[in-house]
Order: sequence, then structure tokens, then C-alpha cells
Amino acid sequence: MERKINRREKEKEYEGKHNSLEGTNQGKNCKSTLMTLNVGGYLYITQKQTLTKYPDTFLEGIVNGKILCPFDADGHYFIDRDGLLFRHVLNFLRNGELLLPEGFRENQLLAQEAEFFQLKGLAEEVKSRWEKEQLTPRETTFLEITDNHDRSQGLRIFCNAPDFISKIKSRIVLVSKSRLDGFPEEFSISSNIIQFKYFIKSENGTRLVLKEDNTFVCTLETLKFEAIMMALKCGFRLLTSLDCSKGSIVHSDALHFIK
Repeated sequence: MERKINRREKEKEYEGKHNSLEGTNQGKNCKSTLMTLNVGGYLYITQKQTLTKYPDTFLEGIVNGKILCPFDADGHYFIDRDGLLFRHVLNFLRNGELLLPEGFRENQLLAQEAEFFQLKGLAEEVKSRWEKEQLTPRETTFLEITDNHDRSQGLRIFCNAPDFISKIKSRIVLVSKSRLDGFPEEFSISSNIIQFKYFIKSENGTRLVLKEDNTFVCTLETLKFEAIMMALKCGFRLLTSLDCSKGSIVHSDALHFIK
């Protein structure tokens, strides 16, 4: 009972401030009044007209008094939902379409939020996006770093994201050129293969790229390290070594990344 009384007092206080504002700014429509929502601990400030854009939704019901909503300690409407995902809900209300950042992977969670807020249009767009992603082929692509004379010697990098393979390829080419400065003929590049002119084995079994003057300049392990670090920074994980007979990632002939 005490909570209800406090709620009514806050509503009267809010209406009083709103009426005072109307008296000061006579030309303004009440629909443009700013509202602050606390969604799962995240504060969002928006306009009434944004929240009431679609009728018969949860947010429209709150604004128009059809749905009772608790207040937080600061007098803001409190909605116990995912505060981070509400950003996309609010943007849908603002733009009238679903616009998500590249690499967004929380379609199922966003679909639940759309259902809770009773936004049928958002729910349909999320469903359509998820279905398109399911139909999009996720074929595993690869990059091969190998000896020009013996393709059995080298490293293969597998991943189900072609754009990431391209990034790894660009990075490894950059690293190789910096190590082989003045010797661009030491390696050649094709679509998915980087072939070095010389591979030899050192005493401990590590293959190295070799210049014509017998100087070791770029180890295969360096290129492998570059690939692993890039993958981890981009949110991929190392699924497994495709050649378990080597016993460790350091000595493996292949790396397999997946998200």
C-alpha cells in the first residue's frame, strides 16, 4: 500500500512538473516530453512519442497508464530486462527497422526481448535475420603457408569465416615482407596460398624460411603466433590441432579456428 501511495505521489509530482513546463513552453506538444527508463540497471532517455510509436505494446502501455510499472530509487520507471539489448529495441522504435552491429550473435535473446515488449515488427525482423544466417553457407576456408618445392611442408589455417582468412593472409604477408625486406622474390602469393622459396629444418626440427645468404629471418612459429593472436583478438577460438600426432599446437601442421 505504501508503495502505491509513493507511486501516485511521484506521478502527481511528474504531472505537476509537466504542466508547469507546458505553461512555460506553450507551443510544445506533450508527446515530446522526455522520459528516463531504467532497464536492467541501464538508464535510457527518450521521448514519449518514441515509446508510443506502436500501439498495444508494453512500452506504450506504460506511458499511457495501461500497465503499472515500478519505480527505482530515483523515480525512474524500472523494467527488469536486458539493459544492453534494450539499445536495439529502442533503436528499432526510433528508426522503424532493425539495424544491428556487424558480428551480432544474440538473435535468440533479442527475439525474447521483442516478445516481452510486444513488438511484432521487431520479432519478425529478428526471425527473418536468423533464418537468413542459417541458410548462409558457412563453408570452411583455409590458408596454406607452404614450401614452394614441397607442399607437404608448412602450415594450414582453417576457419569458417572467409573474411577472417583474408585478414590473416594480409597480416602474414605484411609480417613476411617486413622480415624479408629486399627479398620480395622469396615468397609468392595466390588466392589461398603463400609459398616461400625455401624451407629448411633446424636441428630441433623447427622449419625456417631461409634467405639465399643462409640467414634465418622468419620462423614458421612466428607466422603461427601471428595467426593465433589475431584469431583470439577477433573472438575466435582454437578448436583443435588437425594433426594430433604432433602432440602440441607449437608443432602442429594445422590450426582450426571457429566462432
